Amino acid sequence: MTDSSRPLPEWAQQATLGIFVHWGPYSVPAWAEPTGAWGAIDPEIWFAHNAYAEWYANTMRIEGSPAARHQAEAHAGQPYDRFLDEWAPDQFDPDDWASLFRAVGADYVIPTTKHHDGIALWEAPRSGGRNTVARGPRRDLLSPLADAIRRAGMRLGVYYSGGLDWSFTDLPPIQSQDDVETIRPTDAAYARYATDHVRDLIDRFRPSIIWNDIDWPDAGKHDGSLDELIRHYRDAVPDGIVNDRWGTDLWDYRTSEYAHDVGNEGGSGWEHTRGLGFSFGHNRVEDEALTLSPRELARLYADVVSRGGAAAAQRRPGRVGPDPGRAAAHPRGRRRVAQRDQAAHLVPAHAHGRRGGERRRGRRLGARVGERGPPDRGRRERGGRRGGDRGPAERRRRAPARVRRRATSSPARR
Repeated sequence: MTDSSRPLPEWAQQATLGIFVHWGPYSVPAWAEPTGAWGAIDPEIWFAHNAYAEWYANTMRIEGSPAARHQAEAHAGQPYDRFLDEWAPDQFDPDDWASLFRAVGADYVIPTTKHHDGIALWEAPRSGGRNTVARGPRRDLLSPLADAIRRAGMRLGVYYSGGLDWSFTDLPPIQSQDDVETIRPTDAAYARYATDHVRDLIDRFRPSIIWNDIDWPDAGKHDGSLDELIRHYRDAVPDGIVNDRWGTDLWDYRTSEYAHDVGNEGGSGWEHTRGLGFSFGHNRVEDEALTLSPRELARLYADVVSRGGAAAAQRRPGRVGPDPGRAAAHPRGRRRVAQRDQAAHLVPAHAHGRRGGERRRGRRLGARVGERGPPDRGRRERGGRRGGDRGPAERRRRAPARVRRRATSSPARR
């Protein structure tokens, strides 16, 4: 099945800024080694030293990993699911979030609905106790955010991890790139489970974007249920779009991530996704020295827009709801902290059309973040606010010694 020749709808061609929200039980420990950018670290060591805080449920299970030691020392080795029970987002204000997103000019917002840890942020079908309604927050976190996003005049997208679900099987932790392909649920039972989830998201929320991650269970690709699911989506949301991470020739736009899959950055539609630091989920280890500065963010935005792309930002909420350290009293401070604690995620772009609009919007965003300089593609691999010109060599100097010895700057295959 292929939708690759399907033109992007007008709204996707015109959208230039969006918000990608990674929020889950991993926001409670909020910990990862800031080893470097995905695609710029040797994949043989990446997984034991994973810089993505949202992968904590996997990294903490790798024997001898720094995350395993941190879990033992900081959390007495408790099971990951305990973080779900400890998650109390009592300061979550969806209208405040939507207001902030709209204030920075966002066209759409994509919250995570279920990440690789298998915990749903709504009462997902057949999810039992592994959702935020049954445990922890004791509430549907997705519906009020979806309503607030639309009230504020933005489009809603949904992120769903169809390729991985560490709660669905007893598979060992992923420790290599090959494991991503082989240690994942692929059978008919998981295909039905994931299909039921995404169909429910479609029926409840009518999302403008379905952002699937990693892959889709093989059984669903072979038995026709994925084809049927996408047909249902097209019928329900005629101007909806899907990304390219289904493990089959199905996509409305292509994606890259940090220094990985940059060959996808071209053609009729593509997006570049990355954090302002090295993680999408909140990582308490990352400080401003490991975060893109306003100047670097503006250059990244200008680079992508100049090549036909569009830009978005990611909010990385902490365990209680607001961005950690958020300065809420003054709009100027609020924008600065939100900007620091978000992650850049470049969204569906069309190579033709809106060129004049892109330039106008690019200048407007540049004015917001205080940058009018030229684009710099090399910065997409960088994470520093102070001394922002540091490249892979500087990152390796900041990394743990054993990582420095083994790290390379060659792209990892995902």
